[in-house]
Amino acid sequence: MMTIGDGTDHQRPSFRREKAVRAGHIGDDATARTLCDDPDPRVRAAALGALSRLHSLTLSELIGAMSDTSPLVRARIAEILALLDTSDRAPDEIGRVLTQLVEDPDSTVAETAAWAAGEQANHTPQLLDALSAAATGHPDPLCREAAIAALGAIGDRAGLAAILAGTTATPAIRRRAVIALAPFDGPEVDSALTRALTDRDWQVRQAAEDLRGR
Repeated sequence: MMTIGDGTDHQRPSFRREKAVRAGHIGDDATARTLCDDPDPRVRAAALGALSRLHSLTLSELIGAMSDTSPLVRARIAEILALLDTSDRAPDEIGRVLTQLVEDPDSTVAETAAWAAGEQANHTPQLLDALSAAATGHPDPLCREAAIAALGAIGDRAGLAAILAGTTATPAIRRRAVIALAPFDGPEVDSALTRALTDRDWQVRQAAEDLRGR
Protein backbone atom coordinates (compact mmCIF):
# COMPACT_ATOMS: atom_id res chain seq x y z
CA MET A 1 0.00 0.00 0.00
CA MET A 2 1.39 3.38 -0.99
CA THR A 3 1.44 6.07 1.69
CA ILE A 4 2.33 9.75 1.59
CA GLY A 5 6.06 10.18 1.88
CA ASP A 6 6.98 6.58 1.02
CA GLY A 7 9.17 7.69 -1.88
CA THR A 8 6.62 7.17 -4.64
CA ASP A 9 4.99 10.63 -4.51
CA HIS A 10 7.36 11.88 -7.20
CA GLN A 11 5.71 9.48 -9.62
CA ARG A 12 2.38 11.26 -9.35
CA PRO A 13 1.57 13.87 -12.02
CA SER A 14 0.13 16.12 -9.31
CA PHE A 15 3.46 16.07 -7.48
CA ARG A 16 5.39 16.95 -10.63
CA ARG A 17 2.89 19.68 -11.48
CA GLU A 18 3.38 21.23 -8.03
CA LYS A 19 7.11 20.97 -8.60
CA ALA A 20 6.77 22.89 -11.87
CA VAL A 21 4.65 25.60 -10.27
CA ARG A 22 7.08 25.90 -7.36
CA ALA A 23 9.98 26.23 -9.79
CA GLY A 24 8.34 29.31 -11.24
CA HIS A 25 8.20 30.93 -7.80
CA ILE A 26 11.72 30.14 -6.64
CA GLY A 27 13.63 30.95 -9.83
CA ASP A 28 14.41 27.36 -10.76
CA ASP A 29 14.14 27.60 -14.54
CA ALA A 30 16.25 24.45 -15.03
CA THR A 31 13.64 22.29 -13.30
CA ALA A 32 10.79 24.00 -15.13
CA ARG A 33 12.51 23.47 -18.47
CA THR A 34 13.05 19.77 -17.72
CA LEU A 35 9.38 19.32 -16.88
CA CYS A 36 8.33 20.75 -20.26
CA ASP A 37 8.91 17.22 -21.57
CA ASP A 38 6.86 15.50 -18.88
CA PRO A 39 4.44 12.80 -20.11
CA ASP A 40 1.49 14.49 -18.39
CA PRO A 41 0.04 17.54 -20.22
CA ARG A 42 -0.89 19.26 -16.96
CA VAL A 43 2.74 19.16 -15.92
CA ARG A 44 3.91 20.46 -19.30
CA ALA A 45 1.42 23.32 -19.15
CA ALA A 46 2.53 24.23 -15.63
CA ALA A 47 6.18 24.13 -16.69
CA LEU A 48 5.55 26.54 -19.55
CA GLY A 49 3.74 28.84 -17.15
CA ALA A 50 6.68 28.67 -14.74
CA LEU A 51 9.15 29.66 -17.45
CA SER A 52 6.90 32.53 -18.44
CA ARG A 53 6.73 33.73 -14.85
CA LEU A 54 10.52 33.64 -14.72
CA HIS A 55 10.74 35.61 -18.00
CA SER A 56 12.98 32.87 -19.37
CA LEU A 57 10.59 31.29 -21.88
CA THR A 58 12.13 31.76 -25.32
CA LEU A 59 10.11 32.32 -28.47
CA SER A 60 11.60 29.16 -29.99
CA GLU A 61 10.45 27.14 -26.96
CA LEU A 62 6.98 28.62 -27.26
CA ILE A 63 6.80 27.79 -30.96
CA GLY A 64 8.12 24.30 -30.28
CA ALA A 65 5.35 23.70 -27.74
CA MET A 66 2.79 24.47 -30.45
CA SER A 67 3.20 20.90 -31.72
CA ASP A 68 1.98 19.50 -28.40
CA THR A 69 -0.86 17.03 -28.90
CA SER A 70 -2.73 18.22 -25.81
CA PRO A 71 -5.24 21.08 -26.14
CA LEU A 72 -4.48 21.90 -22.50
CA VAL A 73 -0.90 22.80 -23.37
CA ARG A 74 -1.85 24.74 -26.49
CA ALA A 75 -4.44 26.72 -24.53
CA ARG A 76 -1.76 27.48 -21.94
CA ILE A 77 0.42 28.90 -24.71
CA ALA A 78 -2.41 31.25 -25.65
CA GLU A 79 -2.81 32.32 -22.02
CA ILE A 80 0.92 33.03 -21.81
CA LEU A 81 0.79 35.14 -24.95
CA ALA A 82 -2.08 37.18 -23.54
CA LEU A 83 0.02 38.14 -20.54
CA LEU A 84 3.39 38.32 -22.27
CA ASP A 85 4.91 41.65 -23.25
CA THR A 86 5.60 40.95 -26.90
CA SER A 87 6.36 44.53 -27.94
CA ASP A 88 10.09 43.81 -28.13
CA ARG A 89 9.73 40.42 -29.80
CA ALA A 90 9.18 39.35 -33.38
CA PRO A 91 5.60 40.48 -34.11
CA ASP A 92 5.34 38.34 -37.24
CA GLU A 93 6.25 35.18 -35.31
CA ILE A 94 3.86 36.02 -32.49
CA GLY A 95 1.16 36.71 -35.05
CA ARG A 96 1.83 33.37 -36.72
CA VAL A 97 1.54 31.51 -33.41
CA LEU A 98 -1.70 33.28 -32.49
CA THR A 99 -3.13 32.70 -35.96
CA GLN A 100 -2.44 28.99 -35.67
CA LEU A 101 -4.03 28.92 -32.21
CA VAL A 102 -7.13 30.80 -33.35
CA GLU A 103 -7.49 28.19 -36.11
CA ASP A 104 -6.91 25.31 -33.69
CA PRO A 105 -9.45 22.48 -34.07
CA ASP A 106 -10.07 22.49 -30.32
CA SER A 107 -12.66 25.12 -29.37
CA THR A 108 -11.13 25.82 -25.97
CA VAL A 109 -7.79 26.62 -27.58
CA ALA A 110 -9.39 28.77 -30.28
CA GLU A 111 -11.46 30.73 -27.76
CA THR A 112 -8.47 31.37 -25.49
CA ALA A 113 -6.35 32.39 -28.47
CA ALA A 114 -8.98 34.89 -29.63
CA TRP A 115 -8.95 36.49 -26.19
CA ALA A 116 -5.15 36.55 -26.24
CA ALA A 117 -5.15 38.22 -29.66
CA GLY A 118 -7.30 41.04 -28.28
CA GLU A 119 -4.68 41.66 -25.60
CA GLN A 120 -1.82 42.14 -28.06
CA ALA A 121 -0.52 45.47 -29.33
CA ASN A 122 0.57 44.18 -32.75
CA HIS A 123 -1.62 42.26 -35.18
CA THR A 124 -0.70 40.75 -38.52
CA PRO A 125 -3.16 40.73 -41.45
CA GLN A 126 -3.24 36.95 -41.22
CA LEU A 127 -4.32 37.09 -37.58
CA LEU A 128 -7.07 39.58 -38.39
CA ASP A 129 -8.25 37.28 -41.18
CA ALA A 130 -8.29 34.31 -38.81
CA LEU A 131 -10.27 36.25 -36.21
CA SER A 132 -12.75 37.43 -38.86
CA ALA A 133 -13.21 33.87 -40.09
CA ALA A 134 -13.78 32.62 -36.55
CA ALA A 135 -16.19 35.48 -35.80
CA THR A 136 -18.39 34.60 -38.75
CA GLY A 137 -18.00 30.87 -39.21
CA HIS A 138 -16.73 29.03 -36.14
CA PRO A 139 -19.13 26.24 -35.10
CA ASP A 140 -18.74 27.12 -31.41
CA PRO A 141 -20.68 30.29 -30.50
CA LEU A 142 -18.28 31.04 -27.64
CA CYS A 143 -15.43 31.16 -30.14
CA ARG A 144 -17.42 33.50 -32.35
CA GLU A 145 -18.08 35.76 -29.37
CA ALA A 146 -14.42 35.74 -28.35
CA ALA A 147 -13.29 36.53 -31.88
CA ILE A 148 -15.75 39.42 -32.19
CA ALA A 149 -14.64 40.79 -28.82
CA ALA A 150 -11.01 40.58 -29.96
CA LEU A 151 -11.76 42.42 -33.20
CA GLY A 152 -13.47 45.14 -31.20
CA ALA A 153 -10.53 45.42 -28.81
CA ILE A 154 -8.11 45.62 -31.74
CA GLY A 155 -10.19 48.27 -33.49
CA ASP A 156 -8.82 47.64 -36.99
CA ARG A 157 -11.33 48.29 -39.76
CA ALA A 158 -10.24 45.04 -41.39
CA GLY A 159 -12.39 43.31 -38.78
CA LEU A 160 -15.41 45.60 -39.03
CA ALA A 161 -17.31 43.49 -41.58
CA ALA A 162 -17.14 40.45 -39.30
CA ILE A 163 -18.37 42.50 -36.34
CA LEU A 164 -21.26 43.91 -38.37
CA ALA A 165 -22.22 40.38 -39.42
CA GLY A 166 -22.41 39.49 -35.76
CA THR A 167 -25.05 42.16 -35.13
CA THR A 168 -27.58 39.94 -36.95
CA ALA A 169 -26.64 36.64 -35.27
CA THR A 170 -27.91 35.07 -32.04
CA PRO A 171 -28.69 37.34 -29.06
CA ALA A 172 -25.44 36.67 -27.20
CA ILE A 173 -23.38 37.32 -30.31
CA ARG A 174 -25.46 40.40 -31.18
CA ARG A 175 -24.73 41.85 -27.74
CA ARG A 176 -21.02 41.18 -28.11
CA ALA A 177 -20.97 42.62 -31.63
CA VAL A 178 -22.73 45.85 -30.65
CA ILE A 179 -20.21 46.40 -27.86
CA ALA A 180 -17.38 45.65 -30.29
CA LEU A 181 -18.54 48.50 -32.53
CA ALA A 182 -17.30 51.04 -29.97
CA PRO A 183 -14.00 51.92 -31.74
CA PHE A 184 -15.66 52.39 -35.13
CA ASP A 185 -17.73 55.02 -36.91
CA GLY A 186 -19.32 55.46 -40.31
CA PRO A 187 -22.73 55.00 -41.91
CA GLU A 188 -22.67 51.20 -41.66
CA VAL A 189 -21.95 51.44 -37.95
CA ASP A 190 -24.74 54.00 -37.46
CA SER A 191 -27.14 51.75 -39.33
CA ALA A 192 -26.25 48.74 -37.18
CA LEU A 193 -26.68 50.74 -33.98
CA THR A 194 -30.01 52.13 -35.13
CA ARG A 195 -31.23 48.60 -35.81
CA ALA A 196 -29.92 47.42 -32.44
CA LEU A 197 -31.94 50.13 -30.64
CA THR A 198 -35.10 48.20 -31.53
CA ASP A 199 -33.67 44.71 -30.99
CA ARG A 200 -35.97 42.27 -29.19
CA ASP A 201 -33.17 41.53 -26.69
CA TRP A 202 -33.03 44.26 -24.04
CA GLN A 203 -29.29 43.82 -23.48
CA VAL A 204 -28.64 44.46 -27.16
CA ARG A 205 -30.80 47.59 -26.97
CA GLN A 206 -28.98 48.73 -23.83
CA ALA A 207 -25.56 48.27 -25.44
CA ALA A 208 -26.68 50.29 -28.45
CA GLU A 209 -28.08 53.04 -26.24
CA ASP A 210 -24.82 53.20 -24.29
CA LEU A 211 -22.83 53.63 -27.50
CA ARG A 212 -25.22 56.22 -28.89
CA GLY A 213 -24.82 58.19 -25.67
CA ARG A 214 -21.04 58.48 -25.98
